[in-house]
Amino acid sequence: MSNFSQYLHSALTGEILSSAAYVYDKLGFGFLEAVYEKALAIRLRQCGFLVQIQVPIEVIFEEQIVGDYRADLLVNDTIILEIKAVETIHPRHEVQLVNYLRATNKEVGLLINFGGRMEVKRKIFTNDRKK
Repeated sequence: MSNFSQYLHSALTGEILSSAAYVYDKLGFGFLEAVYEKALAIRLRQCGFLVQIQVPIEVIFEEQIVGDYRADLLVNDTIILEIKAVETIHPRHEVQLVNYLRATNKEVGLLINFGGRMEVKRKIFTNDRKK
């Protein structure tokens, strides 16, 4: 992995996180994930971003589909967002996001938790590491 991969799409992720903070400031905590997902999509679109909701992800093994998942949001066809509304981010949530990156040609993902306090994990899985 390149030493510069940590900066991959950093301007875009910064703007996404700014929008997430705006949503959290307006809604607070206590809603279901779907509420935050829809609110963040609205805010990102207001900021001029292309946002897709519940984007299908197929897991391929030996040239066959072995799993179907859905990414919560995809921004500008570049950044996968996984939205949570839990007490705290668990390592399995991070693994879930990394697996979404692994199964796609997307390299950067954000795990955003709208729990008791907003938490964010940024994950990178560069295409040169995918098989």
